[in-house]
Amino acid sequence: MKMGSLSRTVKRILIITVILLAAGSAVFSWVLHTEQDESLLYLYGNVDIREVQLAFRQPGRVAQMMFDEGDAVVAGTRMATLDAQPYQEAFATAEASVRVAQAELAKMRRGLRPQEIIQAQEALNQAQAVARRAERDYVRLSRLLPSKASSQQDVDNARAARDQAIAGVKAAKAALSQAREGFRKEDIAAAEAQLAAAMATRDQAATALADTELFAPSDGTVITRIREPGSMVVSQSAVYNLSLDKPVYVRAYIGETALGRIAPGTPVQVRSDSSKKIYHGQIGFISPRAEFTPKTVETTDLRTDLVYRLRIVVSDADAALRQGMPITIEVDTRPAADLSAKDL
Repeated sequence: MKMGSLSRTVKRILIITVILLAAGSAVFSWVLHTEQDESLLYLYGNVDIREVQLAFRQPGRVAQMMFDEGDAVVAGTRMATLDAQPYQEAFATAEASVRVAQAELAKMRRGLRPQEIIQAQEALNQAQAVARRAERDYVRLSRLLPSKASSQQDVDNARAARDQAIAGVKAAKAALSQAREGFRKEDIAAAEAQLAAAMATRDQAATALADTELFAPSDGTVITRIREPGSMVVSQSAVYNLSLDKPVYVRAYIGETALGRIAPGTPVQVRSDSSKKIYHGQIGFISPRAEFTPKTVETTDLRTDLVYRLRIVVSDADAALRQGMPITIEVDTRPAADLSAKDL
């Protein structure tokens, strides 16, 4: 009897010990789970993929549209072209104007040709010969005037011819000096300015010609093909809508009471309702201004509460994340030391 009683007592002690251990384990698990839940912050938002409206900077007729809706393109891909003939003709005209201005400036810098200088010298010699003859005629008629062999009218005419010849010599000397010195600095400066203006016009024509080709600014997917070949478009008229592959953002909102638990650079996990895949990212922007919660955002708080907008940059986004898709964001707000200890 004593041995049986002792055995039953031991069994009872063991049962009570097991029950206490199980209860303690349950309490510890509940406490740990509660602490983990309190350290996790859940936010809600939508995928925000950047889109670009591609347009020509020049007006004209669309010649080619290389891609359709849904096509993927890489940065630098030629996507569309305009009829370039009018712009090619404008560039050729501007190029010819540059050559004319260059020739004019080169002529002024070199001065007159040797033949032109010789011509100016011969013109001076001729003017000097005329002046000497006019001087002799004037002297001879003046001496004949007292003897009435010449009239006063003849003397006056000879004097006028002499003065005119002297003026011709001065003009010929000035022309020869100009021919030897070349053009004035002001004339050369004006020719240089004309050349610069012609080159600027040519550069504008070259830019306009280059703008007849439309290139993808980055990797992306064609969402909308707006124009077709043969369409007339004006400047800045969109011909494609392009969805950019990167970066992919998530626009989310947080209440003021939880604002102190996050900061720019905080890592987050992103989930969508359409997939079990977990994406990773970090908080890149927190708005400094409060606003009312948008109606498209589902939260557990009242929609009239003031919230702050966040922008989360998703680092490993793929095609499964689509524009406007509802997203759940999980933020572990425990200190970095606690996270490191858990990893160890």
